[in-house]
Amino acid sequence: MSVPFLLIILLAAYLIGAIPCGVLLTRFFGGGDIRNAGSGNIGATNVYRVAGKKLGILTLLGDLLKGAIPVAFAKFTLLLPEWGVAAVAVAAFLGHCYPVYLGFKGGKGVATALGIYLILSPLAVLIAMVLFGGILYKTRYVSLGSIAAATLLPFLVIFINRSHELLAASLLISILVILRHSANIRRLLDGTESRFNA
Repeated sequence: MSVPFLLIILLAAYLIGAIPCGVLLTRFFGGGDIRNAGSGNIGATNVYRVAGKKLGILTLLGDLLKGAIPVAFAKFTLLLPEWGVAAVAVAAFLGHCYPVYLGFKGGKGVATALGIYLILSPLAVLIAMVLFGGILYKTRYVSLGSIAAATLLPFLVIFINRSHELLAASLLISILVILRHSANIRRLLDGTESRFNA
């Protein structure tokens, strides 16, 4: 695999990951700019709270697919080696977090990471989702469930997949997810974090 070809693939993964689904959906359906409402985040949780259940679910699906599609294409169509698939996963995730279309100010990456992990390690996703669901059910804090799942996933990946390349990618993704929840962590500690009411 040549370096120019790999760079093109990584750039394409980044640009797909950078598609701001929440912003596009809320604008298209007359909800204005989601960045100016609620928490200001472009992800599914804020869209759900501000624009309603349907747009929230569509945003979740869109953000999930923009992580899953590049990784699936790299793994099953291009048949890239594991390190190449891991690099594509990171590129798509960075696209969501730092999208060129929005001045490199993106979302927290949870749904896009979910799409990536569905391709890389479906069993790890299943286990992490049980943890996420349990925490959300008990506390109604989406952020706390997301942080807990992100913390657990690298351990699941190395245990299930036995791949150092995928472990490296999952560590980077999980660290960024947690760092991008720093404001949520402060609010959780202060007792001011918003609860999710479905």
